[in-house]
Amino acid sequence: MSFAYLAVLTFSLLGLGAIDFRSKMALFVYPLRTTLTLVLGIVFFLIWDVAGIGLGIFFMGDTSMLTGIMLAPEVPLEELFFLAVLCYTTLLIWLGLSRRASRVGD
Repeated sequence: MSFAYLAVLTFSLLGLGAIDFRSKMALFVYPLRTTLTLVLGIVFFLIWDVAGIGLGIFFMGDTSMLTGIMLAPEVPLEELFFLAVLCYTTLLIWLGLSRRASRVGD
């Protein structure tokens, strides 16, 4: 059992949070809206994962870097953190580009 991948994902989430805090784009300006957006994105991708696993498309690979904690068959705990990083990164990029586009349009 290794916590290496989980630690890297947690560190990435903290880094995204720091960027968000400094730029005041999402969580620290609209906490409820941001949380809802992230939860909906994570749930969507978890459903996507379960469908892919059911169809035999997705499967869990090498587990030497994973904790071994499973949320469901073929869905490790780290998948939840990965999806959080994916959704938070996408949200911050979207908001950053939107902010930049609105400044260019002025």
